[in-house]
This record gives sequence, structure tokens and C-alpha cells, in this order.
Amino acid sequence: MTIRRALASRTPALLQDQAFRRYWSGQTISMFGDQASSVALPLVAVLALHADAAQMGILGSLVWLPSLLFGLHAGAMVDRRGHRRVTMITADVGRAALLASIPVAYGFGVLTLWQLYAVAFGTGLLCVLFTVSDPALFVMLVRCDQYVDGTQLIYGSRALSFVGGPSIGGLLVQLLSAPVAVLADALSFLGSAFFLSRIRPAEPPPCRDDGALTAGARYIRRTAIIRAALIAFSTVNFFNFAFLALFALYAVRDLGVAPGLLGLVLGTGAVGGVAGALVARRLAARIGAGRVLTVCCFIYTAPLALVPLAGGPRPLVLAMLTAAWFVSGFGVMALDVSAGAIFASVIPDDLRSRVSGAFQAVNYGTRPVGALVGGFLATEIGLRSTLWVLVVGGMSAVLWLLPSPMSRYRLPTDPLSDAYRAPDYPDLSELITEPGDELTGEPVQV
Repeated sequence: MTIRRALASRTPALLQDQAFRRYWSGQTISMFGDQASSVALPLVAVLALHADAAQMGILGSLVWLPSLLFGLHAGAMVDRRGHRRVTMITADVGRAALLASIPVAYGFGVLTLWQLYAVAFGTGLLCVLFTVSDPALFVMLVRCDQYVDGTQLIYGSRALSFVGGPSIGGLLVQLLSAPVAVLADALSFLGSAFFLSRIRPAEPPPCRDDGALTAGARYIRRTAIIRAALIAFSTVNFFNFAFLALFALYAVRDLGVAPGLLGLVLGTGAVGGVAGALVARRLAARIGAGRVLTVCCFIYTAPLALVPLAGGPRPLVLAMLTAAWFVSGFGVMALDVSAGAIFASVIPDDLRSRVSGAFQAVNYGTRPVGALVGGFLATEIGLRSTLWVLVVGGMSAVLWLLPSPMSRYRLPTDPLSDAYRAPDYPDLSELITEPGDELTGEPVQV
């Protein structure tokens, strides 16, 4: 009993709640499977189907394309239909089936690149449905004063998956072959579906209002804090995904970093992410979640300037690259934890999926576009010059946050009431552009 009490005292309060523990367990399993698949699926194309660079680019873009095409529609459908937990379970089972088709087809000798394209697009589409449903399920399980704690646990798992997932994926590819290794991700989605099936949160009723498709976009446009976040995050994603598309080529070709060492350098970003997730709660309590988000938007992007600056002896180059990715990883994870908690506290329950879908369509839609622009720019002005342009562009994202209410926003702390949603919440006048909300006929809930 003494050992049990000691373990209980060290276990986060949310993980002592059975419903949240099951939700978190499913998310953690799925995240590790995703990261394993991020290595295994491209290696299927390379090793089993001998794909070239252009085909690999198409495969990577198809994962994100559904966010751009269907984000708005998915959010509207989920809010109108309700049943978010069932939608997430269906998305998990569907993704498991799609991924399981790869080793089956490989075993029968009929696997083609077109099937990989279809699986990438299909899993991306189901991921959109899962993602737009998830914020509503999260707030059903977590009190308002625990939003930072909850997002810290989720993003802590995500950061750890960045450390261990690719290693697991690479090991499985080496031991089992790439197509068979994809089964790890398929099984992880079944694990997520199992844990989600074991919880029964009380869901808000489906939304029946008119104009449901554009309601999320209109809410973002009218709500200053969410609008500023969307513009800043989209700016970061545009420039940083272009940077990521070029980084490996620059590090190997121009800086002479061996692929094995490059993997270790990138791994330090995941370690920095774990550190960022661990301290995000304390930082939010001390200076406010909005200020943490604003500062970390800059911390995420600014250290990458060390990459085009890197030069000199090999140890110095590796030290600069390692520092860049560690600090950047710290910044992005603390930013994500803060953003998740703020969005959970600000967005009304009946709009969560539509806002998430609209946000995702723009925010994720910039990623493939940024990668294409970065590649074009590099051919015109060179790799190093392009990296400088992309770093400065990414750093500029914070300029959207500084004049907005975001830098002054603090999370509500009263765990016993819903006062944080009252129209007279102190920050309300800054969070919306105009008084009132034509979507519901009431003041915007905050």
C-alpha cells in the first residue's frame, strides 16, 4: 500500500481519472504508431517499389491534401452529426484497415505505388475527421482549470513519440521489411479505438444552425485571439515546412554531415520537445499561456538561423545544428501545449469541430505550398540564401501575435464553475472584433 500511495502521489491528477487515462493511453499509442509509420511508409515506396524523388514528393503531399480540401466540410459534418467519439473510433478503424492493406498486397505480390497514394490520401482524410472531433472530446473529459495539464500530457506523449517512434519504425523495417512494419501503425490505431470505446463522455447536442459550413471560418474571422493565432501559425508552417524540405539536402551536401549524424541532430529536436512539454504548465502559470505562446512562436523559429550560420570545424557545425533543433523543438512543443489549452478555453462547444476544421484547412494547407515554394526558390537563389529567407519569414510570424490580445491572455482557473464562459469575462472585449455573435445570437463564449 505504501508503494501504491507513493506512485499515486507522483501520478498527475488527470491520469488518476479513469476516463482521461483511457483517452490519453489511446492517443499515446496512436502517436507512437504514427511516428513509426512516418519512417516505414516512405521506405515501402523506396525499398519495395523503387520510387523516385518526384513520386516521393507526391506521396508526402497526399497526406496533407485532405486538410486543405475537406477541413471545412469535415468540421461542419461532425458538429451537425455529433457522436464525436464514434467518429474518432471509425477513423481509427478505417486507418488501420487502409494501412493493413499494404502488407497484405505486398504478400500477394500486387502492391503498387498507386495503392500507396490511395492509402496516404485515405489515411489523411480520416485523420482530418479524427482531428476535428478531438477538441470537443478533450473538453468533455477535462475541467477548465486542467486544460494546460491535459494538453501537457498529450503533447508530452507526442514529444516522446518523436524520440522513440522513428527508431521503432526503423528497427521494424530492418527486422520485418517495410511493408510488414506498417502493421505497427495499423495496430496502434486499433489500440486507440479500443481505449476510446471504453469511455462514455456526455457529448453536447448536435448543432442545427444554418450556415454550418462557414460558421467556423466566420468565428475565426470575428475572434481576434484565434484569428491572430491562425495567421501566425500558418506563416510559421509555410516557411518552416519549406525549411524542413531543404534542411537535409543542405546539411548533407553543403555542410558534409553524414546521414547517421543528421539523424542524431534531428533527434535532439524531439528531446527539446519533451523539455518544452514538461515546463509549459509552469511557464503558463507564471507569465500566462498567451505570453508563453507568443514568446515560443519566436523561440521555435529564431534558432534555425544557426543552420545557415553553421560553418567551420565539424564539431562546431554539429554543435550549432544540435542547438538549433533542440531549442526549436522546445519552442514548438511549449507553443503547442499553450495553444491547445487556450483554444479549449476560448472556443464554444457547439463550434469546436467547425473551428478546428477551418483552422486546419488553412494552417495545414500552407505546408505543401511552402515546400513547393522553397524548392523553387532554392533553384533560383541557392540553398543557403533560401534558408535565410525562410528563417526570417518564419520569425516574422510573431508580429501577428504582438498587437493581438494573445500576449495578454491568461487561462481561467476556477474549477467549480463555468464563469470562464460568462460574457463579462475580462478579456472578452479584446477577443472579439465586434460585440455579439451572429452565429448563436449571444455574446461569444470565452
